[in-house]
Amino acid sequence: MNISLIQLLRLMALTLLLIPTLLVTASCVTDPILNIKDAPVKTLSNKELPLDQITRAIVLAGMGLKWQMDLVTPGHIVGTLNIRSHQAVVDVTYNPSAYSIQYKRSKGLLYGEPSQMDGPETREIHKNYNGWIENLDNAIRTQLIAVDR
Repeated sequence: MNISLIQLLRLMALTLLLIPTLLVTASCVTDPILNIKDAPVKTLSNKELPLDQITRAIVLAGMGLKWQMDLVTPGHIVGTLNIRSHQAVVDVTYNPSAYSIQYKRSKGLLYGEPSQMDGPETREIHKNYNGWIENLDNAIRTQLIAVDR
């Protein structure tokens, strides 16, 4: 096969144009990790719930989204989500006034070291992880409101 100089130059130019596009696309796969910190435990009547009702609401919320919810101690649940070859594990800590969802570990989610652009404490992970955490947070809020009914 004989490649002319013009064909070779066109191929090189195309390659040089595609490399930045691929780099930008690859960098869009991860986002800073979303942690939920001290979200208020709210009910419709604004009454304070006992810890066992909060535990039940959090477990039901996670189970409804296919999370495995394991009670470690009162006020601490470890949630594990397995989707295909991916795994996300979070610590859910709570008391009668607030709950938090914190990253614990993961597999297959491109978890990385701190980002140089966003400061030393910002770690990145696959974008889907943050969506799973948002869904879990919304489900917990929904279950807490349902406790009042």
